[in-house]
Amino acid sequence: MEITIREGGPDDIPVILGMLDSGVEWLVAQGRTGQWGTKPLSENPKVAESLAGYMDGGSAFIAEADGVPAASLTLTDAPGSYIPPVDEPERYIHWLASDRRFKGHGLGSALLAHAAEETRRAGVSLLRVDCYAGDDGRLVRYYEDNGFARVEAFTVGEWPGQLLARRV
Repeated sequence: MEITIREGGPDDIPVILGMLDSGVEWLVAQGRTGQWGTKPLSENPKVAESLAGYMDGGSAFIAEADGVPAASLTLTDAPGSYIPPVDEPERYIHWLASDRRFKGHGLGSALLAHAAEETRRAGVSLLRVDCYAGDDGRLVRYYEDNGFARVEAFTVGEWPGQLLARRV
């Protein structure tokens, strides 16, 4: 399988929402509803607005598997409002998602490596991300396996999160 990464844009929002919906379906099938709930994220207009906002203020990247959009992330220069800013330039990853049909092919890791390279190319040395830290903590370990280190645990409402960082 050939993985290519391209810049995404507003026309990719429906494709990205499909990836997110695939993730919700996969999580629900495992009984893991704490991260994104039980309803398709495409039904929540705030998700599309969030993606569009991150694209306006940063970049979106799409990983394609043999030409088929299979995973995505957005990269900006600031975290969401629930994470305190830092006193140095940074890049921040939002909405990493993959179409679960492509699970296990390294698409997410390829996107994370691409985000690190984009960060380095911009002359920035700090790359941060936050993620769901509930259930068995597998998502946190996934980011650690991709070079990130835990910085701080946090909670938004009842949603347990973990802030992670990587120097590039």
